Amino acid sequence: MTAALKVLVADELSPRGLELLREAKLDVTVKTGLKGPELAAALAGVDALVVRSATKVTAEALSGADVLRVIGRAGIGVDNVDVAAASRKGVVVMNTPGGNAVTAAEHAIALLCSLARRIPQATASVKAGRWEKGKFKGIELADKVLGVIGLGNIGRIVADRGHGLRMRVVAYDPFLSPEAAAKLGVMLLSLDELLARADAVTIHVPLTPETRGLLGAERLAKMKPGALLINAARGGIVDEAALHAALAAGRLGGAALDVFAVEPPGDSPLLGLDNFIASPHLGASTEEAQ
Repeated sequence: MTAALKVLVADELSPRGLELLREAKLDVTVKTGLKGPELAAALAGVDALVVRSATKVTAEALSGADVLRVIGRAGIGVDNVDVAAASRKGVVVMNTPGGNAVTAAEHAIALLCSLARRIPQATASVKAGRWEKGKFKGIELADKVLGVIGLGNIGRIVADRGHGLRMRVVAYDPFLSPEAAAKLGVMLLSLDELLARADAVTIHVPLTPETRGLLGAERLAKMKPGALLINAARGGIVDEAALHAALAAGRLGGAALDVFAVEPPGDSPLLGLDNFIASPHLGASTEEAQ
């Protein structure tokens, strides 16, 4: 009788996801928090690896993979997997590009609305026993310009939801034609034009060498004074030190991050700013997406 294929699940996965693997008669082991040499050792004799965003599948980790055939990334990006190293070993890397697109898009919109109406700050005030009705004046989103950086699976949904809020949607995507953008009801602009026009900017691109530090001090300075910035894509796309400076100076109206360059962010100075809100990488955290 043929032995069951061995699957290592290295990040937290929905119980239903584990059930699906076991229903397929696979030998499933769940070990989370593995790093470097630990992951390399755990990969010995394993046919398939399942990760989310926490586990870093480096060349070092893959050195222990002797029979590994496939890495399944339960999520959109594969920036936590050394795809080149996997390819050299003949390991296929797969992802789930549509699995959490709606969830991630809705989270970006939720951050936008929370930022515009200062809901987290107002909640903290009420819970502290205060009733500071005049302190938390927000802005309406209707008729404002929403700038979407990246019109992929998630960015397109965000653009659609922006239309639902009666926002005027513009976008930057170097891989999309103006004609394709027009079919989405979106005007395509250069990145600098988008930053200058948008009242709110939301980021929906993967972390690559080209997008790392995409919004640094120079580009943040090009944003419309008082604009809002939302990043629910990947940490590292926004220069956090430059963002802190722009927020502390009052040049930007506010920022909301679901992702950080280092997670958790520890004592990041951003956390001390009143015009900054954050969530702990919740873009894929709904029952439906999981």
